[in-house]
Amino acid sequence: MSLETMIAEIHAGPSGPEIGAFFDFDGTVISGYSATAFLSHRLKAGEIGVGELASTVLAGVRGVHSAEDFVAVLEPGLRAWAGRNEEDLNALGKQLFIDVVASQLHTEVWQIVQAHHDKGHTVVLASSATPYQAEPMAQALDAAHLLCTRPEVVDGLLTGAVDGTPLWGPAKADAVRDLAKREKIDLKRSHAYSNGAEDIPFLNTVGRPAAVEPDARLRDEAVARDWPILSCTRRSGAPVLADVARTVGFYGAFGVAFGAGLGLGLLNQSREQIVDVTCGVGSDVGLALAGIDVKVISGDEHLWANRPCVFVFNHQSKIDPIVAMKLLRTGWTGVTKKEVRNIPGFGQLFQIAGVAFIDRSNTAAAIQALQPAVDKLRNGVSLAIAPEGTRSPTPKLGPFKKGAFHIAMQAGVPIVPVVLHGAGEVMWRGAQTMRPGTIEVVVLPPIPTDDWSVETINDHVDDVRQQFVKTLAQWPATHHERTLA
Repeated sequence: MSLETMIAEIHAGPSGPEIGAFFDFDGTVISGYSATAFLSHRLKAGEIGVGELASTVLAGVRGVHSAEDFVAVLEPGLRAWAGRNEEDLNALGKQLFIDVVASQLHTEVWQIVQAHHDKGHTVVLASSATPYQAEPMAQALDAAHLLCTRPEVVDGLLTGAVDGTPLWGPAKADAVRDLAKREKIDLKRSHAYSNGAEDIPFLNTVGRPAAVEPDARLRDEAVARDWPILSCTRRSGAPVLADVARTVGFYGAFGVAFGAGLGLGLLNQSREQIVDVTCGVGSDVGLALAGIDVKVISGDEHLWANRPCVFVFNHQSKIDPIVAMKLLRTGWTGVTKKEVRNIPGFGQLFQIAGVAFIDRSNTAAAIQALQPAVDKLRNGVSLAIAPEGTRSPTPKLGPFKKGAFHIAMQAGVPIVPVVLHGAGEVMWRGAQTMRPGTIEVVVLPPIPTDDWSVETINDHVDDVRQQFVKTLAQWPATHHERTLA
């Protein structure tokens, strides 16, 4: 079944918290297994050797066919955590989520989760993994409940044992039934999603089960019982050759454009010409060679009518600055983290363009580095900045920092929100290659800052962020609506 059809059926179904939406984690919400990130971390930290890692991986390859098998794989890791502070493991889980696990997200499943939220359903993440693996994703999904395997903790320290029954196979199904009884969830009208045959009892607890990227046994079961089967785009593993070629073409186009711009700029003694040719021609040709189309579906006039201004855009992909180059063309500069200065080619281009490089670890230095940007705004040059400060690990919009808004207020220029949709699909977090696709853009009307003050700045930041949230949630002519129209 297509993603569009599954979402349409959710929207056509009943609403309310008495309808549950239960999601398995490993292999379903994400591709692969979150435990791999923890094992890799332990290997890098010298906590395990290559031999122990290989034996753990081999056990997983052989398969987990019973609760006893699952415990045999789980116990060595728990014993290794004996005596560890639970707060430290929670912190480690959050960091590994940002660095590794979030990049494995199935965005198709993310969209299904959002559809359930739209209907007011009770979203539950149900996993055999530990809370250190699953809790960050449960928070990202805004799940009302997390069902998982709980390690035993005494006085804040792990004992190396399991607290209760590991949630594998029938035990997960039992946990779902117990939760449904407590929360008055109608399982007959509820939904469940999983990728593995061990979760057939879990899927059987609800009236609307679905298989996501199922293994062979679950696929056979789903076909036999006419359960929906969802296929997801691969976002991990080695990139396909075509994507490598597209990416090489993209960077090649930028290199040629930079060379041409540099030659013209030196000939005419114009720094602006170097930037304009590189950004304009490089982004146009580079994105075309990569098979990426940037489409402004509303508000194109706001890109030009209110300059100088501060353009703010949501940030989910390394390709976002290139999209900004294509959209804004000339007469603008940006703000980015200081590490970008060291990226070959782009670091030099951004220095020529007068981009402000910010040391995010030093607040005083960051404020001082922004002053040239304020001066440029006063001299008629616009500014582009991502107020989230760093790429969001999931499609969920991150909190906004106040720097861009203070700059606009000080310079007396408007804020223009530029909302990007689909950038993470063409270059996902952690990816080094690009995939063909379409990035849609909505440019919202300018927001005057004339009556802003330091005392009210937090309210203004919240108001602008809510405009992004609302636009992304109610995207004009969303893909599944266009498909079904």
